[in-house]
Amino acid sequence: MRKARNSCPQPANNKTPQAALLTAPLAPSLIPHFKNIIYSHYEEAGRMFPWRGDITPWGVLVSEFMLQQTQTERVIPYWERWMSRWSTPEALSKASMEEALREWSGLGYNRRCRYLKECARLITEQYGGQVPDTPAELLHLPGIGAYTSGAIACFSYNYPAVFIETNIRAVVIHFFFQAQEAVKDTEIIPILEATLDRENPRKWYWALMDYGAALKKVTVNPSRRSAHYTKQSRFEGSFRQLRGSIIKSLVTQGPANAGELHTRIGVEEMDLYEALKALEKESMVAEEEGVYKIPDTQTPQNPQRCSKTALAPL
Repeated sequence: MRKARNSCPQPANNKTPQAALLTAPLAPSLIPHFKNIIYSHYEEAGRMFPWRGDITPWGVLVSEFMLQQTQTERVIPYWERWMSRWSTPEALSKASMEEALREWSGLGYNRRCRYLKECARLITEQYGGQVPDTPAELLHLPGIGAYTSGAIACFSYNYPAVFIETNIRAVVIHFFFQAQEAVKDTEIIPILEATLDRENPRKWYWALMDYGAALKKVTVNPSRRSAHYTKQSRFEGSFRQLRGSIIKSLVTQGPANAGELHTRIGVEEMDLYEALKALEKESMVAEEEGVYKIPDTQTPQNPQRCSKTALAPL
């Protein structure tokens, strides 16, 4: 295969070095070979993002929230504006929820913004403004689950966590499960534990993610053979789009009753009320005497821990 800057090994045949990796469990002698493939690609074609440059734990945390369900290229300008405006958890904790949502507008999944805002408050009040440095401690923050806690600890503090996201999953399936369907994460975890670069886990995970992102451009996404693979639902005309339209209307045009929102958005009344009810339950909107608005910051109700397992391909 002709070598290109963004190339990466194609699915192996029995004559290529990669074929030797198709063993279970992973033979220790193959680990250096696997790492060499991943690191070689990273040295040649590794990606650079602003949160990988001047690393700060807060900047990493913000990037991980923004990257959930959102393509990397879209996140960059949002992250840069956000960090320019709120460079510390304390700065964001002092902002109104309406300000934060206005800056977030266009990224979608607005609950992430509320969780991030609440994280800023808790980090300021309970952790002295310092982002926690272990996955176990990070799990106490709203909107943070198994993947996000491991990623934040790793990329912020070089903590040797073991975690999975879509690009990492794609790499492992590509090399070690080429003939298998419905690969479970429980089968992938032991390989990640065995191959983890414990001296520099941050660089290792960057390399894995970048390899996975490049892999998807030259072959069918290996993650489709994951037992956890789900295709992202259509956004246009979805309930998710309606929720986003309500938030955008309240942020840009101010508080409104249901009739005014109906006129602004132009949606069926039953759908509108259903969306408003869901947003109220999540503390994304508040109703007072029939008028809906963006509420003041408060602890989200029933915060859902987020995951990158359904992240759209980069």
